[in-house]
Amino acid sequence: MAYVAKHKHAPIKSCKARLVIDLIRGKSVNEALGILRYQPQRAARMIERVVRSAQANALDRGADGEFYVVRAWVDEGLMIKRFRPRSRGGAAPYVRRRSHICVEVDVR
Repeated sequence: MAYVAKHKHAPIKSCKARLVIDLIRGKSVNEALGILRYQPQRAARMIERVVRSAQANALDRGADGEFYVVRAWVDEGLMIKRFRPRSRGGAAPYVRRRSHICVEVDVR
């Protein structure tokens, strides 16, 4: 049985988070946390917290043994539309993108 943890509405673009999450898919939890600890990307901190949360969920439900990352994915979340002032009283729209980070952990 897989144990899931999610970080919804994470303030980062999904394409940036996917680059980091591809590094940990299929690895053991200890190895994944070691990889994420030394990554310079901002998404690594968020994903590290989700992996720790999934491991804590598994331990809380009585699972024991060596855990590994079964599935890990990033979906697009809410897009917040904003406007930036431009010349001569105009405005230019831009989008602040969010993402949903999900990690499934199971006992090997």
